[in-house]
Amino acid sequence: MRVNMSMAIVAMTDPASANSFNWSVQTQSVILSSFFWGYVILQIPGGELASRFGSKILLVLSIGINSAASLLLPVAAHYGGWQLVCACRVIQGLSQGFVYPSMHCLIGKWVPLEEKSRLGTLVYSGAQLGTALQLMISGYIAEYWGWPAIFYTMGCFGVVWTVVYIFIGSSSPKTSKIISEEEKSYIEHSLGQVGEQKKLKTPWKAILTSLPFLSLLIVHCGHNWGFWTLMTEIPSYMSKVLGVDIKSNGVMSALPYIGMYLMSFPLGFTSDYVLKKKWVSITTSRKISNSISQYGPAIVLIILSYAPADVTIAVSLLTLTNCLNAGHYTGYLLVHIDMAPNFASTLMGITNCIANIVSLIVPLVAGVILKDETDPGDWRKVFFVASAIFVICNTIYVIFGTSERQKWNEPVEDSANDKNSSDHKAEKVV
Repeated sequence: MRVNMSMAIVAMTDPASANSFNWSVQTQSVILSSFFWGYVILQIPGGELASRFGSKILLVLSIGINSAASLLLPVAAHYGGWQLVCACRVIQGLSQGFVYPSMHCLIGKWVPLEEKSRLGTLVYSGAQLGTALQLMISGYIAEYWGWPAIFYTMGCFGVVWTVVYIFIGSSSPKTSKIISEEEKSYIEHSLGQVGEQKKLKTPWKAILTSLPFLSLLIVHCGHNWGFWTLMTEIPSYMSKVLGVDIKSNGVMSALPYIGMYLMSFPLGFTSDYVLKKKWVSITTSRKISNSISQYGPAIVLIILSYAPADVTIAVSLLTLTNCLNAGHYTGYLLVHIDMAPNFASTLMGITNCIANIVSLIVPLVAGVILKDETDPGDWRKVFFVASAIFVICNTIYVIFGTSERQKWNEPVEDSANDKNSSDHKAEKVV
């Protein structure tokens, strides 16, 4: 539901399509960015709410609201034009602000330390599988049933998911009714979560003045710029520069994300294996993975900028770009949990909030750069900007980033309170 507009808008503005709209490139850029207007607002509150009240209710609300907005969007477009379409996308963005902080909270509570890289990768790579499937089927749906069916299909899937998750979902192993006591004990002992968990006060000052955290924030922003350049603009690049029709456009646009999804698994298992063998530190492992995910695509995008306007060459290079980008699953994405598992959802909320302000800007900047969508020279500028940001942001992370557990993960005042409480109990015993 986050990315379906990237494909749908190609059909919505195609004069040959039924119920099409005469929207300029700038208007299309506003529509593509409008999701992020709402998305950035609830990231930080979402992280705090997930850590305090659990993730289940937030995920149910998020997907439920998104499904309703998706089902209403075609009617909104017909009666309210692009303005009401933007309103629906803002609502979807607002409610999806809970998703990533909640997922980070769930991984922190459900995934044993020994399996974090591969299971974290399995969870987050689902986004790429969903994106690939969405891109592949959207073209055919638009061709045979019209573009409104794209939103109706996703809305119905979302409703089904929400109903199922209400019955089987759980915020933590402790509250789950469908796993065995043995599995629950294994997870809780691995994560040190046996017994009642304390509600810690978020050390905002320590977090926001932490250089390793600020470098993590920067690399997240850099990743989002490059990734969302590809996500929002590639369908238009395929259509306008390469002349690929809507059905083939979807399949061609999906291949890079299928590659990313498949590549994520060997990277996840390799990362866990390397750490198990203690060949490198966890910090070094994360930095190697992240460098693959950002330096690699930066180089390939520059090559793409000068490659002939050939479909096979372009799709091959874009697929390679996304395959390399899969390294971020075992890179910066897990560093939030490495640095401070007690505040992983809050850290993710902060970085995802700022990084998605960057995502909001990406299609607007592309709209300014692309004076002529059919000009490969204009697209070269878009790709060059993405490459430069990839390189600069990852370099900052490599220099200043770390996966070492931070002191503020256990706030001093809580430790002091525990000590005073213990001393007081000892005095009473004496």
